[in-house]
Amino acid sequence: MGVRRAAKGISEFLMETVGEAVAELVLTLLACALLAGLALIVYLSWSFSPRLTVAGAGLFSLFLAHGAWRIFRDPAKGRRQRRLATVTTAVFTLTAATGVFLLLYGTGCGCL
Repeated sequence: MGVRRAAKGISEFLMETVGEAVAELVLTLLACALLAGLALIVYLSWSFSPRLTVAGAGLFSLFLAHGAWRIFRDPAKGRRQRRLATVTTAVFTLTAATGVFLLLYGTGCGCL
């Protein structure tokens, strides 16, 4: 019984280790693909029109700033959140989560 239990423990450990390695590889490849896609979007938009690229980046920054402002300020009592505030908050949260994801997994990407 002792040998069987030890073999089962070793096999579970190996399966968990291999599973974590595969998950890490998949997340790193996903981060590299996302980073390459973002770089391609910036390159193509800059080659199309640098002025529109800067203007679009400025508007997107204002959009994100509004979402961050709505998240981190104290909500007013008795007022419900408007549709624009909900959208900017969701976009800011998604962008922040993507940034953290790229910070954690994109740094291990060999494509840089």
